Amino acid sequence: MGVEEEFLLVTPDGRPTAVSPAVLWHAALDEAPAPSEPGGVLEKEFKREQVETSTHPRADLGELVDEIRAGRLRASGFAQLAGAEIAALGTAPHAVESTVVPDRRAQEIRARFGMTARDQLTCGCHVHVEIADDEEGVRILDHLRRWNPVLLALSANSPAWQGGHSGYASYRSQVWGRWPTAGPAGAFGDAAGYRQVIDELLASGTILDDGMVYFDARLSARYPTVEVRVADVCLDAADAALQAALVRGLAETAVRERTPPPQPRTELLRAATWQAAHTGLSGDLVSPSTGLPAPAADVVAELVRHAEAALAEAGDLEWVQRQVANVLRRGNGAIQQQSWRAEGADDDEVVRRAVARTVSPH
Repeated sequence: MGVEEEFLLVTPDGRPTAVSPAVLWHAALDEAPAPSEPGGVLEKEFKREQVETSTHPRADLGELVDEIRAGRLRASGFAQLAGAEIAALGTAPHAVESTVVPDRRAQEIRARFGMTARDQLTCGCHVHVEIADDEEGVRILDHLRRWNPVLLALSANSPAWQGGHSGYASYRSQVWGRWPTAGPAGAFGDAAGYRQVIDELLASGTILDDGMVYFDARLSARYPTVEVRVADVCLDAADAALQAALVRGLAETAVRERTPPPQPRTELLRAATWQAAHTGLSGDLVSPSTGLPAPAADVVAELVRHAEAALAEAGDLEWVQRQVANVLRRGNGAIQQQSWRAEGADDDEVVRRAVARTVSPH
């Protein structure tokens, strides 16, 4: 498994700043990526106000946690050389006119998609889990459908939008959902069904290429993995590792499952995803088992129970249980941001606190 994280680049007083070319230039002088193994390098994102880190593939959860933290510290160091900091926030609290990177594909996306592209200064957390082949991958994708909203609720970290409160725990997911392929996808059934959907999307002319397949979970176009893209970037590094552990546990559970349960309709999953984005962990979520509202803590516990055997076999169960308890006690990033607001923090102070939490060793 591996984790990709997108971060805002901000000035010392907390405002987004378009310095990713300088940050990446400093990184390129220092980094020497191993060609035989993906991950471990700093990369550009769609906007110049953000960068992306990635871990190497890891089997051990403790090693993954360490590498996520090390990647954040490394990115922070390069950002500081460009006069900036990194902040693990799904959206910027400040009003901002963001700028697209000087890349031909990115510029074409901006021209074609207008305001949808203009507004996309959003930061997510993507988890990759290794698969044996595409058939196994699609089995995992179909299994994950009902659980993706719970992963979003755990990670929700974007209550602010353009200088105001959005009324959502994850407004990033609402902004991201404007892309033509974003959000929950239908059940594919098998690899041929998945490829048919991708081929028909490309033939429709609505997206440029298969890199614009923005389903909440998809087969990676770059690696032999399932890529789960539903989460906000997590304020705390350990929460990003929790996403990875849960996704791997769910994936292994899917592979072991002899008789998959009936697939929920996509319309119902869209509603469950909206509910997760709206309330995060602060209210009810839709139970994947019953389709009915239930307290967020109960629905999160339902996910852990569902994947319990796989988590235990991987040696992750006790850590996951402790980390879930931590998240439920202190709250996800959205709850933490809201608590800072209640203490009197303005936009600048929220970002300064987020910068500190982003690189915290704990």
